[in-house]
Amino acid sequence: MVGVVNKFFITSLIMWAAPIAILYAFNHNLFPGVTDMSPHSMTLVSGFVAVISVNVVIAFYICLAMREPADKHEPDPKFLAEAKASVEQLGKNQDGDSSGSRTKQE
Repeated sequence: MVGVVNKFFITSLIMWAAPIAILYAFNHNLFPGVTDMSPHSMTLVSGFVAVISVNVVIAFYICLAMREPADKHEPDPKFLAEAKASVEQLGKNQDGDSSGSRTKQE
């Protein structure tokens, strides 16, 4: 569980920091060739690259989640018992209803 939370925290941090770093780098001419662009073009390109960076981080997080073994996580037995009892109780309540009492009311 701690590993999952760490992965989520790190990718969330990168998802927040990467676009800001990209916008900062474009606005302070840290990328070569940016000085030749018009301010309008520089704003558009920096925005597109920032959005793409967020999508790359999301794809990276999805890949990490898909690579995690499914059998590693075991559900809580207490939760399973309560859920099973709830489903059984719901089934008993619905069996006692007659079809006449379930008419549509307008």
